[in-house]
Amino acid sequence: MSVLMLTKSDDNDCVDRVAAAVEARGESTIRFDTDRFPTEVRLVMERGADVPRTFLLDGDARHDLADVSAVWYRRIYAGARLPDSMDPQVRKASLGETRVTVQGLVGLLDGFQLDRAVAVQRARNKPVQLEVARELGLATPRTLLTNDADAVRAFAKRCPAGIVTKMMTSFAVYEDEVEKVVFTTPLDDDAIADLEGLELCPMTFQERIEKALELRVTIVGHRVFAASIDSKASPGAEEDWRREGVALLDRWRPYELPKEVAQRLVSLLDRFGLNYGAIDVIVTPSGEHVFIEVNPIGEFFWLELHPGFPISDAVAEVLVDPGARRVS
Repeated sequence: MSVLMLTKSDDNDCVDRVAAAVEARGESTIRFDTDRFPTEVRLVMERGADVPRTFLLDGDARHDLADVSAVWYRRIYAGARLPDSMDPQVRKASLGETRVTVQGLVGLLDGFQLDRAVAVQRARNKPVQLEVARELGLATPRTLLTNDADAVRAFAKRCPAGIVTKMMTSFAVYEDEVEKVVFTTPLDDDAIADLEGLELCPMTFQERIEKALELRVTIVGHRVFAASIDSKASPGAEEDWRREGVALLDRWRPYELPKEVAQRLVSLLDRFGLNYGAIDVIVTPSGEHVFIEVNPIGEFFWLELHPGFPISDAVAEVLVDPGARRVS
């Protein structure tokens, strides 16, 4: 039996750590760098009257996928290396077929998946996340999703502590070929008065929550890992610790999450059918825990460094051991 790991060629060393932990439990691993498909890696899925065949060809290596017992759905970058020199229409068609083919592979495999693509896609819907969180009794920020400037101005008046803006999806824009990630950004009165261009791109607006700490809660199967950081300690990271993420790496500390909050966060993942989730929470000065969002394939590498959580081992355990799974 083997575990298929869907990732990309420049992923961090968490992939190697999970692979080592899987192999230490007696299972083999197959790494599928999806960014190298279809330009460097070939995929064969044959069905008919004879015994079905499914395998990957990577250089001289042939990986038979018939015995895959579990899939780690970590990163999908299929078609990333298709040449820009292709005819734009042909490239678009090739990219679409490439992604659908990988999705077809994932859907075809019978083994356990961490997590199923349909569950991951639904869980990425942030308005739905917030609605489910509220239903479960979690505190959430007042939120507005709109492309109407007047609605934003009216919303700001209902939020005396101010508002921040963010995007529903994670992406970056480029200025002079320099990548600039779109972070959570506070809006002052001038920015609220001038919302030119909003009608062309809807954005998310939330009330500004005063922070005592920011938490990253990583749930893997039955295990809950909670870490905290005081983002106010680093100028420029007050609204979003990711702005100074590298500088703050060694400042993450273990955090004792209240049992009731932990249970509700686990219930949130259960509602989405997820065994894995990386959840952002704000702790207010009064001690209230405010749910911000969950990333169903969120990163965790720095939490293995500081404060040293064994998350890769927990991922491997869920992939190999049915008893470690909340969702089968």
